[in-house]
Amino acid sequence: MKYYLIAGEASGDLHGANLMKALKKEDPEANFRFWGGDLMKAVGGTEVKHYRELAFMGFAEVVMNLGTILKNIKLCKKDIAAFNPDVIIFIDYPGFNLRIAKWARQKGYKTHYYISPQIWAWKEGRIKDIKRDVDKMYVILPFEKEFYEEKHNFPVHFVGHPLIDAIYNRKQVVPKTFKKENGLDERPIVALLPGSRKQEIKKMLEIMISVAEGFKDYQFVIAGAPSQEKSFYETFLSIKNVHFVTNKTYDLLSISEAALVTSGTATLETALFKVPQVVCYKGSRISYEIAKRVIKLDYISLVNLILNKTVVTELIQTDFNKKRLKEELANILDPYQRASMFLDYYDLEKALGGRGASENTAKLIYSDLKEN
Repeated sequence: MKYYLIAGEASGDLHGANLMKALKKEDPEANFRFWGGDLMKAVGGTEVKHYRELAFMGFAEVVMNLGTILKNIKLCKKDIAAFNPDVIIFIDYPGFNLRIAKWARQKGYKTHYYISPQIWAWKEGRIKDIKRDVDKMYVILPFEKEFYEEKHNFPVHFVGHPLIDAIYNRKQVVPKTFKKENGLDERPIVALLPGSRKQEIKKMLEIMISVAEGFKDYQFVIAGAPSQEKSFYETFLSIKNVHFVTNKTYDLLSISEAALVTSGTATLETALFKVPQVVCYKGSRISYEIAKRVIKLDYISLVNLILNKTVVTELIQTDFNKKRLKEELANILDPYQRASMFLDYYDLEKALGGRGASENTAKLIYSDLKEN
């Protein structure tokens, strides 16, 4: 079978790669063509565009890059038509993927969506487009199945969360070896996860590293994104007690004592590694003011959303400042606070449904293709 996959972010590249591996087990003759990243490329197939060319952050940034986005949409349609796949698999990235899905449905292609757009957070009206343009939807958060089926009468498959597999299947690291190889000393680590896009990294790191000198018994380590060159981070490495590793986020989290994390998938990854965290977010003023008016959620982190309570502290916009961050970091280094958070983390993993998301999805996709 011929599979065309579209992922527009680092997390989509990870989940796309694991799905491709699982599809290969179901279909040894699988032929992949994709928009993604290095992880998908390592599995095999043909890369059309790397996600680093697609990632634009926030409302204002999207408007400023509208011309590039429209060119990419045109290229994608032309490339799909030339490849003529048996199925198109959309991985999150709704602003782009839903536009392609509308065109693809009109052209008669099979449209499968893995990792639902977060329409339960905002733009719930997109459900009309999804019901019209998506043949099969595979969701990874437990409350999404109820949202789609009970609220909108649209059947979906809850397959579990792929991060659980990605974390459990990784090669274990030896803390002493990791520290030695990366120029770190024996002090416990506070991991800094500032995101993957240049705009957000600059905003987040400036404040994250400001607290480093106040915790001299710990060393602070920036988790560099695979999509960015090390030279981009040089400005932030002149601060005493701040170190850097690149493309080793999971290894870093596996030996960290605490973490300061930019809101997004990384909050869930950090929780699954059982690392106490403070969730941070600061966008452009325009983007934030628009978001406040359209997003109807009590929380921004997936950890709190899934458990529907405050498990991790969220410092958003003006609350994300040196004073508050220092206070909250001290809290999660306190033994009692840590124990409470660990208990919630175990409940979180249980709610996510266990292992096998990639395999479950691959079996469902391949079964559908064989039957139709």
